[in-house]
Amino acid sequence: MTNWPVYGEITGPVVMIGFGSIGRGTLPLLERHFKFDKSRFVVIAPDDSNRHLLDERGIRFIQEALTPANYKDILEPLLTAGGGQGFCVNLSCDTGSRDLMEFASSLGALYIDTVNEPWLGFYFDDSKGPAERSNYALREMTLAAKRARPAGTPTAVSCCGANPGMVSSLVKRALTNLAADMRLNATQPQTREEWAALMQRVGVKGIHIAERDTQRSKNPKPPGVFVNTWSVEGFIAEAVQPAELGWGTHEKWMPANAYGHETGSQAAIYLMQAGAETKVRSWCPTPGAQYGFLVTHNESISIADYFTVRDETGKAVYRPTCHYAYHPANDAVLSLHEMFGNAGRPQEEHHILEEKEVVDGIDELGVLLYGHDKGAYWFGSQLSTEEARKLAPYQTATGLQVTSSVLAGMVWALENPRAGIVEVEELDFNRCLEIQRPYLGPVKGYYTDWTPLDGRPGLFPEDIDESDPWQFRNILVR
Repeated sequence: MTNWPVYGEITGPVVMIGFGSIGRGTLPLLERHFKFDKSRFVVIAPDDSNRHLLDERGIRFIQEALTPANYKDILEPLLTAGGGQGFCVNLSCDTGSRDLMEFASSLGALYIDTVNEPWLGFYFDDSKGPAERSNYALREMTLAAKRARPAGTPTAVSCCGANPGMVSSLVKRALTNLAADMRLNATQPQTREEWAALMQRVGVKGIHIAERDTQRSKNPKPPGVFVNTWSVEGFIAEAVQPAELGWGTHEKWMPANAYGHETGSQAAIYLMQAGAETKVRSWCPTPGAQYGFLVTHNESISIADYFTVRDETGKAVYRPTCHYAYHPANDAVLSLHEMFGNAGRPQEEHHILEEKEVVDGIDELGVLLYGHDKGAYWFGSQLSTEEARKLAPYQTATGLQVTSSVLAGMVWALENPRAGIVEVEELDFNRCLEIQRPYLGPVKGYYTDWTPLDGRPGLFPEDIDESDPWQFRNILVR
């Protein structure tokens, strides 16, 4: 495309927090698709390694790490400068998402982030138990803020990256595709209750956020360096959190080290082990059957909660199991093994692969809806680095799947500026995918007859449930 659409005007300041791989990839999309006053565009980040991209554009840069002690003093003059409605775009690590979105709202500004992020130290705070360090706990804090907000407050879009974010739109599109292929004559749902009822009617037992990153670097990973295709700090943080998953009503077995929650939606459980040390069996179109890491993600909980059907007493009578099944780039897998082999201590040197370093590969990111009468159905993006380079500057395949979702969420917020705090499941998925589609490469659906019972060597006795292939008992690698 050469005539890129301009989706709207940001009438106030634009404040971007964080300028790593996602921040620098989001910048050209904002320039392409929005009108704004560049003199009131400010980037705040503790690291100035990408500052030259801002200097050459004449965009102001503040080298500072936001903390609970300073964020109000720093943000208030920036988000209120010159009038209009400001937009706070939080693409950082170690910043308290709930506090930032609440403060932005108090200033009349819109807000978006890609993850429900806590302040620095949260993930490694040994004074907190695993449940307190979970994404479930972070989400419940945001939901409490959402419930406390008066109607008509400025929009704050929570967790709108690739995943969490885009994958929630993919789930809805995959579900409507399934319903059509099953000839259920279902109209498109309009409410959460209708979406949950359709998922139940289709017979989905569970959903994997099934991803395979095959991007390769020109240079092999050296010892002592954590290499990744996106934020190293972000990946390490979620890798050491407890494994979490939305827990389906069809499950008949629970791991011995699994625990539920006493408060909140109770849509999820957590395991007393790190997500990056927890493997699951899953499937993606290119590799076929694969092992993935059950790394905690907000969408595992929010999707399971959104598609829950409850009876008149409030009891959950239907809920799909939902969790991440992530096979990162091979260099990132090696980096994880090295880190956990060293008592979980992260490598001192971190490196994010830039687009010029990647020789080939794709990020195949989609949703696998399983357990229905047609077996399993994967739907998602199969974006290559080569195509990402052509579509926009400063992008890898992984990065563009995230940055285009930020773009979609920002457009939705501008079009719906008084929605309060919203989760991605509440956005118009058709609108979001319409905006993202030009940046996602091939977006396709695939049926497979694979189940977690397939491909086992059979060399040792296994504690599996052959009566129902789609039990988590068969998916978890033990």
